[in-house]
Amino acid sequence: MIHAPFNWHHHYPAARTPQFARNIVATSQSLAAQAGLRMLMRGGNAVDAVIAAAAAITIAEPVSNGLGSDAFAIVWDGSDLHGLNASGTAPAAWDRAWFDRHHGGAIPMRGWGSVTIPGAVGAWQALHQKFGSLPFADLLEPAIDIARRGYNVTPVVQRKWAAQIDKLRSQPGFEQAFMPHGRAPAIGERFVFEDAARTLERIAATGGRDFYEGETAEAIARHAREHGGAITRADLRDWRPEWVGTLSRLYHGYTLHEIPPNGQGIAALMALGILSHFDLKSLPVDSADSRHLQIEAMKAAFSEVYRHVADARAMTRVTPSDLLDDGRLAALAARIRTDRATDFEHALPPAGGTIYLTAADERGMMVSFIQSNYMGFGSGVVVPGVGVSLQNRGYGFTVDPHHPNCVAPGKRPFHTIIPAFLMRDNQPQMSFGVMGGNMQPQGHLQTLVRMVDYGQHPQAACDAPRWKVNRGLAVDVEDTMEPAVVESLAARGHAIARIDDPYMDFGAGQFIWKLSDNPDDGYVAASDSRRDGAAVGF
Repeated sequence: MIHAPFNWHHHYPAARTPQFARNIVATSQSLAAQAGLRMLMRGGNAVDAVIAAAAAITIAEPVSNGLGSDAFAIVWDGSDLHGLNASGTAPAAWDRAWFDRHHGGAIPMRGWGSVTIPGAVGAWQALHQKFGSLPFADLLEPAIDIARRGYNVTPVVQRKWAAQIDKLRSQPGFEQAFMPHGRAPAIGERFVFEDAARTLERIAATGGRDFYEGETAEAIARHAREHGGAITRADLRDWRPEWVGTLSRLYHGYTLHEIPPNGQGIAALMALGILSHFDLKSLPVDSADSRHLQIEAMKAAFSEVYRHVADARAMTRVTPSDLLDDGRLAALAARIRTDRATDFEHALPPAGGTIYLTAADERGMMVSFIQSNYMGFGSGVVVPGVGVSLQNRGYGFTVDPHHPNCVAPGKRPFHTIIPAFLMRDNQPQMSFGVMGGNMQPQGHLQTLVRMVDYGQHPQAACDAPRWKVNRGLAVDVEDTMEPAVVESLAARGHAIARIDDPYMDFGAGQFIWKLSDNPDDGYVAASDSRRDGAAVGF
C-alpha cells in the first residue's frame, strides 16, 4: 500500500520536481549528492552515502560547514531508530572566569574564544563503526578528489562566501585558506583546497583518529595555544559523540522524532503539540488563518525553549519531559488568539549557516544528518597546513550563572542544528531536515503541516513560501508570499517584513519520503531550490 496521500499536481513556482528512486541522496550541494550516490552504486548503504556526502560538502560548501564542524544524525537501520549527538563540548579550561580574563566577561562571536571541540569527524567515525558497510577510506575518496582537483564555486555559495570576507579576513588562517586571490572566488571559478585534501587522506587512513589523536589534532592544539584558544590535545583526545535516542510526539497519525537537548528540535515537537489543539486542516493551506496559528504556536514554543533548553545534564529545574507535558502545551495553546498576534516574549539565537543531507537505500536504511560550523565560516579560524575551518558554537553559551546554558568545562552549548525523522505506525516514513539557524524547527513545522494536514508532496511543501518568527511580534516572510495573506497577518498585529534572502532567512530543506512497505516502490525525494543542491538516485 502506497503511504503517500499527496496531490502530485500541487506546486509552487520553482524549477524542481519530485525525484523517485529506490536508492536516493538529497543534499544542498550537487557534488556532495553525487559523492553519496557513488557509494550507493558501489553497493554501500545509506550511512556510507551520508558519510561520503558529508565529507564532500565540507569542501564544496565551506561557508556553512567544514572539517571543524559539529553534527547530529538520526538513523533508521531497518528495525530501530537511533539518535547521535556529535556536538562539541567546551574545553576543560572554559568557565566564566576564563572569559573574564580573556574576553572581558563576554563570549566572542568569532575567533578562538568561540570554538568548542569539533564533532563532525567523530560523527562520521561513530556512524561508520555502527552501521557502515564499505571501508571508511573509500567513503572519503570523493571529498579528497574534490579538494585536490578543485571545483567550480556555485552561485548561492559564492554569494554567501563574498558576504563573509570583510568580517573574517583578519581571523587567523582565513585569508590564506579562503581568499586565494585576495578575494572570494567568483561564480564558476575553480577553488582548490590542498591542505584539506591531505588532512582528509590522514582521516581516511586512520578511520578518523588522526583528527583527535594524530597530526591534525596536534596542529589544532598548537594553533589554539598560539592564538589565545583553550583547546588542548587532551580535550580532543577525550571527546566522544553520544548515542542519545530521540524525543518524539504524535501528530495526526504520524510521529515526529527529534534529537534531545542540547538542540532546539524540541521546539518543533512543542509547536506541533500546541497546534493539535486547533482544527488546522479545516483552514485553507495558504490562508492567513492557517499561517497565523502556526506562527503563534512557534512563538509560544520558542518562549519556553530559549528560557530552559541547554545540555540535557544541566536541565535540572525544567526537563525535556516537562516542556512536552500535555498540560503545559494546552496552557500555551490557550494563550493563542485567532484574531490577534501575541507577544510571547521569546529571544532568538543568532542566525547561522548549516548543511543538511539525507540518504535512503533499497534495503530500508534511512539517515537524517546535519552538519554545521554555525555562522558563515564559523569562527573564521582556519588551522594552517591542515585546512580545518573551525565552528563557533561556543557563542551559543551564555555567561549568566542562573541560566542552564551557562558555559562550563565539558558542557555542550545550546545548538540550533537539528535532523528530523517521521514515523507512521512504528515504521519509517520520512527522513528530512530544514537547515538555517532558528529557522530549523520553524521549517520542520511548516513543511510537515503541509504534507500531513494538507497532502502536499515533499517538493511542493519545500517550495511553498515560508515565514520566520523573530523577536516579539516580528515575522519575516518570503517576498513570494501572497500580498493579501501578508496584509491579513499584519492586520492581526504581526510586524511583517518581506525578505529576499532564502539562504539564511528561510532555510533550505531536503526530504526523502518512503512510498510504501514494499522496498521495490522506493522513495520520493525533494531538494530545496533555495540552495545549489539536488536529489539524485537510481
